[in-house]
Amino acid sequence: MTASPWEGRELGTRTVSFTARDAILYALAVGAPADRLDLVYEEHLRVLPTFALTLAQWAPDALGALGAFDVTTAVHGGQHLLVKRPLEPSGELTMSARVARVRDKGSAAVFDVEVSCAYFTATWSLFAPGAGGFGGARGPAAPRRPDRPAEYALSVLTHSRQAALYRLLGDRHAMHIDPAAARAAGMDRPFLHGLCTLAASLLPLAGELGAHPAALVELEARFAAPVFPGERLAVHGWSDAAHGPAARFEVSAEDGRTVLTGGRARFATAGDTETETASETASETATAAQKEIQDA
Repeated sequence: MTASPWEGRELGTRTVSFTARDAILYALAVGAPADRLDLVYEEHLRVLPTFALTLAQWAPDALGALGAFDVTTAVHGGQHLLVKRPLEPSGELTMSARVARVRDKGSAAVFDVEVSCAYFTATWSLFAPGAGGFGGARGPAAPRRPDRPAEYALSVLTHSRQAALYRLLGDRHAMHIDPAAARAAGMDRPFLHGLCTLAASLLPLAGELGAHPAALVELEARFAAPVFPGERLAVHGWSDAAHGPAARFEVSAEDGRTVLTGGRARFATAGDTETETASETASETATAAQKEIQDA
């Protein structure tokens, strides 16, 4: 096997500051209702852990700027987030980023960009057409859907302004707002950010599991198809009770398109006093899941 010259590349360190206003804007952008004061009011604020992904968006953008792939055709293929401790309502984060691995899919490559700090470790999987064929390993197959009926069937209604609002949080790629840029990316109109779809799907899923959405410990999903603002989504979940409030899930659009696959979310239980302890357990679960995929 031949490793990509990009594998192991350091992408630098960056310190990013944020305020309660940013965290509240994020919660509103992913669909939190105005009466969820614990998510949208600074006096009671608990920050959604997926907000951290907007603060770390600089890292995958930095790799694209270095010329690792064609930024006009590369797409966000998947996301993993491991929470180490809750975010404060305001403050600053110092994050380091690197290319953790590059997988060879033949005509394309998948770049795994890992961002780490004291609060989380996040990995972007970027699918880059034309960047494969270097003789590297393909990597694990996609996770299999559970072979039993879903225990949860939930609904998420996106709204027409959602992509325009979410892009104010840092991901300003033109394809989410400009019809011409969307057409250049192969879509007939602007589409919603995958991370917005993912976070919006977590809100009802957390409620169904009896967990607070800010108690997320670990999250993983693959982006299978775009969502267009205003579409209604169906979230199907399978309980993973052996790991506390946890579930595997898929998300589909009204026309039957599957938009998120391989979803897995775990939340801290009410008795967890240390998020770090919960995330250690989640890390062990992730390792076991990866082994299961590789052995399949």
